[in-house]
Amino acid sequence: MTVRVLGIDPGLTRCGVGIVDVAANRSATLVDVQVLRSSPELPLERRLLLISEGLGELLDRHQPHFVAIERVFAQQNVSTVMGTAQISGVALMLAAKRGLTVTLHTPSEVKAAITGYGSADKKQVGTMVARVLGLTEIPKPADAADALALAICHAWRTGAAGGVLPTSGAVAAGNRSTPSLAPGALTPAQKAWRDAERGNAPGSTAAASAAHRRLAR
Repeated sequence: MTVRVLGIDPGLTRCGVGIVDVAANRSATLVDVQVLRSSPELPLERRLLLISEGLGELLDRHQPHFVAIERVFAQQNVSTVMGTAQISGVALMLAAKRGLTVTLHTPSEVKAAITGYGSADKKQVGTMVARVLGLTEIPKPADAADALALAICHAWRTGAAGGVLPTSGAVAAGNRSTPSLAPGALTPAQKAWRDAERGNAPGSTAAASAAHRRLAR
């Protein structure tokens, strides 16, 4: 079974969007990759509209089966995290209107899925994305590579195409391996964030942070 996944690296100034087809044997093929942009000089509502129109056009043109979005984490730069959260909300709404399933993945989950190492840097992620997709060079800017990594991560981690996380033999030499997951299984970070969002566990936010740190080791 081959599935099409649209990955979104949300951002108000630059929003990376990557679409891939992933087969059951985990082989992935590039369908499209773009970086949608909006100028900081424009009013907020206009910027949101521009990104929204771009995302909507890509969703309608490529008809993905699933949408994957990078989970927003708190940052010191409030304006940056606000813009990221706003675009995430726009993407969630657009996907919901089309009846698409959306999954949020933490940065460490994406890095672990793509490279086998939850603390990989952007160059390592980009290099592995290019290798997985058979590209001659790393997609640029980094927002583009990150969006493609999200799409690949979703198919591998959730088993959407019938596959699972790659084994240590499938990642670049020197990277730490990450255990495979059964299709549909939640990682420790995903479980912690699920509990935190439901608000049904005392100190759940701290637990989520701890799980994120463990995955990144």
